[in-house]
Amino acid sequence: MFRDRADAGRRLAARLRHLRHRHPVVLALPRGGLPVGFEVAADLEAPLDIVIVRKIGAPDQKELAIGAVAEGDPPLVYLDDGLIRALAVPARYVEAETARQIEE
Repeated sequence: MFRDRADAGRRLAARLRHLRHRHPVVLALPRGGLPVGFEVAADLEAPLDIVIVRKIGAPDQKELAIGAVAEGDPPLVYLDDGLIRALAVPARYVEAETARQIEE
């Protein structure tokens, strides 16, 4: 599919060139998303910034994201309600884990 993340970024940038005149800002996730974002920002001649996001993991499968918390004031919280229902995750777990991720 892609040779590497930089290749993915160049291909994505080619599809986003029509947005160049709108003066976009490219936001990337640290680590894997940064090489992609760098290529997009360079091609679009746009500023690049990072967004820190913390995963809210499922109770018995921490790598399975049931939501995420993004930095901000206030923090932006996204919950996958369908997955939370499907896994029967208790509301108090979601609340506690969300609060924990906001604190970190």
